[in-house]
Amino acid sequence: MRIIAELPNPDFKISILYMNQKFIVKIEQGSLEQTYKISEMDLTDGVNSVFELLDEEFLKSVGARFTQMRKDYKDTYYRYNY
Repeated sequence: MRIIAELPNPDFKISILYMNQKFIVKIEQGSLEQTYKISEMDLTDGVNSVFELLDEEFLKSVGARFTQMRKDYKDTYYRYNY
């Protein structure tokens, strides 16, 4: 697996990796991570198509999912410790 690109973003660390004919989009925020695997065969323009997929609407959804993930983790942590 090798990193082929990192995209600047003020809210997340976004890395695009390549392995076994798949692009792997790894989005990190603090200790949380979301990963999306995209088959190279599903794209018309290689890594440029991956850049197009990461539009504003998608990244808004990713942000909302991170918020939900953080809440889910806090909820389970408090159930475990109290």
